[in-house]
Amino acid sequence: MKCDYCGKTPQYGHNVSHSHRLTNKRSQPNCHPVRVLLDGKSTRLSLCTRCIRTLARTPA
Repeated sequence: MKCDYCGKTPQYGHNVSHSHRLTNKRSQPNCHPVRVLLDGKSTRLSLCTRCIRTLARTPA
């Protein structure tokens, strides 16, 4: 998973239990396939939801 607009990729960290044992975890960006007009052509991109909201706000 990678956002084609901002380049957001998975983040890595640890789940920390009450006894402070660390287990690995990976958080994926919330990406969705979206049709976007680029240079007058409709192209399909994988965008995170923040970029979808940003592109929806900008005037065409």
